[in-house]
Amino acid sequence: MKRRMFIQGSLAAGVAGIAAPAAMAKWSADTFEAKGMDATIAAMGAGEAEASDKIKIKAPEIAENGMVVPVQIKSEIEGTETISLLVAENGTPLTATFTLGEGAAADVKSRIKMGKTSDVIAMVTAGGKTYKNHVSVKVTKGGCGG
Repeated sequence: MKRRMFIQGSLAAGVAGIAAPAAMAKWSADTFEAKGMDATIAAMGAGEAEASDKIKIKAPEIAENGMVVPVQIKSEIEGTETISLLVAENGTPLTATFTLGEGAAADVKSRIKMGKTSDVIAMVTAGGKTYKNHVSVKVTKGGCGG
């Protein structure tokens, strides 16, 4: 009897593991493959984002290598549910979305790819509203710093 329960449990876990990524794949395709800022924001459902200085973005003013730009986003907005990171001048602006569990610290770090100088935009959802902030990052060619 224990063997049968183990096999049934294993099969159920396997099916759940296959179904979850398939469900997320459509969402990812709609948002991560959107071309341009307007299409990306529409796909995210974040058209009415409110500017907020409670979103802190730490990124270099000048990135000598656009292939690897370190970025940290910290939200001081209570009840932060998601943090999304966009690069306005990239062909597909959405670079990451972090979904936070209840009580999780709203502080994320990532390394992003930037094709050229651009605004880096952080969008935060909390309590059914969307908030945003941005910083400009200058990308130099050849690592000359200017």
